[in-house]
Amino acid sequence: MPFTASTAPPRGQEHADRECEVSAEASPAGNRIRRIFKGLGLVLGGKAGAGLISLLYLLLATRYLGPADYGVLVLVHAYTTTVCGIIEFPSWQAILRYGAEADRDGGTHRLGRLLRFGAAVELIGGAFAIVSAMVLAPLVGPHLGWSAKALAFAPFYAFAVLGSVRSSPAGYLQLIGRFDLIGLHNLVQPLVRLGGAAIVIGFGWGLRSFLVAWLLAALAEFAVLWSMGLWFAARRFGPGLWKPEPGDVRLENPGIWRFLIASNADVTLRDLAGRVAPLIVGWVLGPAAAGLYSVAQRATVIIAQPAQILGNTSYAELSHIVAEGGDGRSLRQTVAKVVGISLLAALPVVLIVALLPQAIVGLLAGAAFAGAAPVMVVLVVARAIGLIGPPCSAAISALGHPERSMSANLFSSLVFLPALPWLLHSFGLMGAGIQAVGQAMLASALLVVLTWRGSGRMR
Repeated sequence: MPFTASTAPPRGQEHADRECEVSAEASPAGNRIRRIFKGLGLVLGGKAGAGLISLLYLLLATRYLGPADYGVLVLVHAYTTTVCGIIEFPSWQAILRYGAEADRDGGTHRLGRLLRFGAAVELIGGAFAIVSAMVLAPLVGPHLGWSAKALAFAPFYAFAVLGSVRSSPAGYLQLIGRFDLIGLHNLVQPLVRLGGAAIVIGFGWGLRSFLVAWLLAALAEFAVLWSMGLWFAARRFGPGLWKPEPGDVRLENPGIWRFLIASNADVTLRDLAGRVAPLIVGWVLGPAAAGLYSVAQRATVIIAQPAQILGNTSYAELSHIVAEGGDGRSLRQTVAKVVGISLLAALPVVLIVALLPQAIVGLLAGAAFAGAAPVMVVLVVARAIGLIGPPCSAAISALGHPERSMSANLFSSLVFLPALPWLLHSFGLMGAGIQAVGQAMLASALLVVLTWRGSGRMR
């Protein structure tokens, strides 16, 4: 897709587009799978570098702060991201779904209006999330064992919400296929955190300085991705990005508000357990246990991050299948192949973690965090099971029914999340692993059924 103000592709691009069309006709399902995993690979390239950098700042932070202070750091961040996840209003799914239709119909001004609308909705939601996190911090913090310094800084840390308020530019970059830039952006947060951790330790500062470093990392995430998205949008739309032709976004994109509300509720509920679980662990077992749980979760990132990215890259391709009038069989084949490849790729990770849990925890955080090893194994299994969910949710949303995916995630959360405090009292930290496995199994099963039923109604 071109990135200039002109809607006509350059001559070389026309030739490339014709080659893509021929390839798609020859093997449409295989071509879609390649595009999905090409996007995944480009983003994971950045994630791989980010993972290595994250490992370095984790090594520094855990050994310097210890389980209790590291637990407080994790809890302040988890609280902020939880409030953000509940209140924010990301618009990337709507930009991809309706943007794919606008691209198909050549509606350049329609797409420009859609981008402005999505950005406005997301930024307003982010502002509400910041205010809410500020107001609630003094009420929630004491129950999570925050120190006096952490409580005093928590209202300022609310601006870390902005690190998550960036789905509009991400959605546009996905729409134009610039997954390479999304991959590069993944390096921003860990680089700032690593630099901040090195400075804090070098000067012998404490927990509050770590919070400042993590806040700066979140602000950098926000600034860099919005700059990328605006740059490419401005190159394509020119002045039309800031002053598009008159038009009504709601009339041009029928059902967009229903879609936005349902898709956001779906994302919120899908991620709710992962965000709330550390807070419940801290509330019930204290900051040190929350620190152990965070280290155990860190080992699952190698599965969790590709799963999330895979759902996003799948959604972009599945939206095009639906917009182009593809049939249910094509959609099901694409989803099944994506899920199958993902599970096979995750199997070696599960086996390595199961065989070497103590060594992995020792490498990540040191001997003081040895208690994280048993629950880490169970959490990795839960993440592997959860790989089934994102491609199915993407397919359901691409079909225009995100409320069905939302219902599945809501039901599984309502069944297992309220049981977490009892599981923690009964089984200690392992209770969090039991809850994660049960919820992943139930949610995945429901999403598979909904995907197959929904795609069966396509022509």
